[in-house]
Amino acid sequence: MFHKAIILSLGIFALTGCDAQKKSKAATKASQVQTNPKAMNSNDQKDGIVYLSEGENKFLKEYQMNVTFKGVSEDSRCPEGVNCIWAGAALAQVEVMGTSTRPTILNLASIDFPGRNYRQSAEFNGYIITLQDVAPYPKQQEGTTALAGKYKIGITIKKARQIIDSTTK
Repeated sequence: MFHKAIILSLGIFALTGCDAQKKSKAATKASQVQTNPKAMNSNDQKDGIVYLSEGENKFLKEYQMNVTFKGVSEDSRCPEGVNCIWAGAALAQVEVMGTSTRPTILNLASIDFPGRNYRQSAEFNGYIITLQDVAPYPKQQEGTTALAGKYKIGITIKKARQIIDSTTK
């Protein structure tokens, strides 16, 4: 009987230790998913940067444009704590639609790399839309698969320069 009590006590002690490990791992994961310190709450705009969470849709009144962050289709950025030959790039899909235009999906990359057809900026409806920030950054342990659905981006929208033709007045 005494052996059963000791074994039962050890079993409960072991299960309690496992539960504590799960809680500490969950807390660690939550802290690792923190966004880039530059990135603000998705409702904030700072220095002209509009922040969007994955799946979020915003109507930007000053540009008469609806912007939806569809997701990140590719994230080959080098994880933190790893030495890589190439820094990699994140490719965000942003759907834009003007008040009198059809929706268009822009593939915006975190870096310009013409060799792979990566563009950090794209033109839409007389505006240049530029990807400024993609967060969070991949970690060595989980990689990019753990980040699905948790991405946030920062974009800027600026009026495209009008080319002045000297033959027309």
